Amino acid sequence: MRKLTRDALNSHLWQAADILRGSIDSSDYKGYIFGFLFLKRLSDRFEEEAKERIADGLPTDIAYSDPDEHEFFVPERARWENIRKATTDIGSTLNKACEELEDANPSIEGVLVNIDFNSESRLGDPKNREVVLAGLIDHFSRIDLSNEALSEPDMLGRAYEYLIEYFADDAGKKGGEFYTPHQVVNLMVQLLDPAPGMRISDPTCGSGGMLIQSAEYVGAKEGKRLGEPINVTLHGQERNLGTWAIAKMNLLLHGLRDARIEKGDTIRNPRLLDAEGNLILYDRVIANPPFSLDKWGATEAAGDAERLGFNRFRYGIPAKNIGDFAFVQHMLATLNHNGVCGVVMPHGVLFRGSGDGRIRKAILEEDFIEAVVGLPENLFAGTGIPAIVLILKRNKAPEHKGRILFIHASKEFEERTKKAVLAPNNIRRIVETYRSWDEIERFSRVVSMAEVEENDFNLNISRYIDTLEPEAPIDVEVELGKLWAAEEARDQAASRMNAILKEMGYVG
Repeated sequence: MRKLTRDALNSHLWQAADILRGSIDSSDYKGYIFGFLFLKRLSDRFEEEAKERIADGLPTDIAYSDPDEHEFFVPERARWENIRKATTDIGSTLNKACEELEDANPSIEGVLVNIDFNSESRLGDPKNREVVLAGLIDHFSRIDLSNEALSEPDMLGRAYEYLIEYFADDAGKKGGEFYTPHQVVNLMVQLLDPAPGMRISDPTCGSGGMLIQSAEYVGAKEGKRLGEPINVTLHGQERNLGTWAIAKMNLLLHGLRDARIEKGDTIRNPRLLDAEGNLILYDRVIANPPFSLDKWGATEAAGDAERLGFNRFRYGIPAKNIGDFAFVQHMLATLNHNGVCGVVMPHGVLFRGSGDGRIRKAILEEDFIEAVVGLPENLFAGTGIPAIVLILKRNKAPEHKGRILFIHASKEFEERTKKAVLAPNNIRRIVETYRSWDEIERFSRVVSMAEVEENDFNLNISRYIDTLEPEAPIDVEVELGKLWAAEEARDQAASRMNAILKEMGYVG
């Protein structure tokens, strides 16, 4: 049996986008393609499991009807062989299949029903809708997504990431709302260095990439791959319903069934709570919240301590139209005594005054900021602005107390078409510098809190590291030689011009 390769699967998924192109808006592609991929995967795996049970001696009727024999039970209406028989009213067939699949599997409740295969606003009039959906069914019928057919254990998860990155690029600015570049996440996970047994959270989890890479990192320490049991607890929250569904599918396709992903606004309605209604505390928090979010929930934050008992905003309430420090404070409030947080932020959090300045000062006085890493421009989908990674620690190592490590990594990238990329050697240099706390000229420097206080608690990297490009040394003798050669060439040109003008009678 010829197995499906990762490149072949990626190509097939790309072609699925071609079927939709011209019929619906590109920002709506991902929901439909992800939905078809998920439906086909669950159905193919269900069929494979049933045949395995039959080979082990289980009666055929039980193998196909007993939910206890399957990781995900697929009701008859949701099985691919029945879906592909639909020739009319295909949208309703798919919607009902999704409903029954969710009813049979509480762990995926809300993941598929959010996709409306009968949506006229997205898929157009009934005639166009039938053509597009029939084309997608035929397209996905041409690949086998059972375990036996795949050439790599986590190939579906990788293909899913490929699609998410593709759609983030295609969606432009909106892509940053659900996707953080793989290389940036890789850097952050290595900086946080999570270990087996830890509890990890991403309170603005988007499509779940940070949680997945954290699990993969922990699994590597245990000698395990994604899909095998990994000793880690993963929690996330996402306010956008469509993106939440993508995160759930993404984690499931990577074999991370036990991850807890909540729906809702993290600031207005934190959902990652324990049985007593308290904020769960974590060993690691990793996130890329929306930059400088307008209308982030200042009114609710003002009553946070009294209304909810969380007391997340003890250092102050940020401005109503800039929510960066609201997210930072939420993350600090969810760190346990030895917890570490890595969060992507705009440069403004380092130097903005007024309310942000007071909050930053209070956090610095608590000695919670361990490192500031300046990233290159043009790393993120839809925006060229540079960002930073803040590393926050509840309990710094004794030798780090009262000090902050600044890393000026804005030149650590490889140029690619229309964007910059953190290559492995760039990531390695940043991580090694962070772990060693080495001081490297024009790249890294350890700064005392006394110096930070002298700078009015301004953390702008250029205040502590010379970020200007050094001028090349000038060889005066060489440069004078160039000047003399240029003057001689000028004089020769002037002589030739005068001779020509004299021949023409313009000069006496």
